[in-house]
Amino acid sequence: MNLYNNKNFKERRRALRRLQTDAEKKLWSILRNKRIRDLKFFRQYSVGNYILDFYCPKIRLAIEADGGQHVENDYDEKRTAYLKKQNIFVLRFWNNDILNNLDGVYAKILSVVGSMT
Repeated sequence: MNLYNNKNFKERRRALRRLQTDAEKKLWSILRNKRIRDLKFFRQYSVGNYILDFYCPKIRLAIEADGGQHVENDYDEKRTAYLKKQNIFVLRFWNNDILNNLDGVYAKILSVVGSMT
């Protein structure tokens, strides 16, 4: 079954957008409306069987907001390996860093984006 056309998969993405964590809301506040170098980012974007927190197709950059459940997580390692095979660079931030150091997170994203464009 192709998940791109699966109604339940689309509903899952839609629900994830509605139920954003505080860290995802803060991160979205700096990514939305082409605020970073006029690049369009999407929330809860599908690539294969995975849903990315934020994704910019133009430069193939995924940005993930990770909580404690992501420490030494096999699923995340497999997912990152899959995305790497798709030539997608994954940038991860801990929720705590996003919530307490948004300026530093913003600077890191600008640095990475600058090296990719």
